[in-house]
Amino acid sequence: MWSISLVMNKFFQIISKVSVNDIIDILIVAYIFYKILMFIKDTRAEQLFKGVIILLVATQLSGILKLHTLYWILVKILEVGFILPFIIFQPELRAGLEHIGRNTSIKKLGSQSKTGEEDENKVIINEMLDAIYDLSKRRVGALIVLEGETKLNEIVETGTRIDGDITMQLLCNIFVPNTPLHDGAVVIRDKKIKSAACFLPLTQRKDLSKELGTRHRAGIGVSEISDCLTLIVSEETGGVSIARMGKIYRNVSRERLFNILNNFYKKKSETESGFFSEFFKKNEN
Repeated sequence: MWSISLVMNKFFQIISKVSVNDIIDILIVAYIFYKILMFIKDTRAEQLFKGVIILLVATQLSGILKLHTLYWILVKILEVGFILPFIIFQPELRAGLEHIGRNTSIKKLGSQSKTGEEDENKVIINEMLDAIYDLSKRRVGALIVLEGETKLNEIVETGTRIDGDITMQLLCNIFVPNTPLHDGAVVIRDKKIKSAACFLPLTQRKDLSKELGTRHRAGIGVSEISDCLTLIVSEETGGVSIARMGKIYRNVSRERLFNILNNFYKKKSETESGFFSEFFKKNEN
């Protein structure tokens, strides 16, 4: 009983010395670790994280048990291996930093007519849908990348500059087989066809269906490194798929795709207008 009361006294002494700053510090660190764990969940980095935890535990145990040779080897592995994750998981780290940048950036001020913008978005979306499902009906392969906040300049530069309005006729013409621009992806930026015949990075995932060819793997690949939305038309089946955040959704209906595109542009518009724009609008009213 004496040892238990001693422990309890020590515990309450420590608690009494904890300040508000300490609590805030602990909460911030806990939140950061939580976000890191959520970010690496179901990725290659999750397995690396488990391996590092096992390695740290083994290092501590070997030190406690005085296994000097094993302890020395494990310490050296940790020292040399510290830089390896930054090399191996460069795409994941880049995506994570871009995600942080997107969520913490200061958005531009200003206001615009929501009704007018929504009407414009619907016109653009219907033009894209008319083109996509016309190509689907004729089983003409297509790959369209809708750029999000992460700019894809390095991909745009691999293709041919268009800088044209989004119309069904132009999109269908680009993907006509055996023409100079049909082989590659179209990149759409700010409601304009920015570039065509662009080269995209292929995903390295091994768990994808064998039915998915290079076009689908390229669509998934670019969605892994940015916040873009990729539209894919299969040349073999005519099926319409979308890729987003490294995931692919196949056989998407026109109605569902309209809602997805509408939400994509709506979210993009809200992000661009930002908090300050809404604040000033409320004050004006």
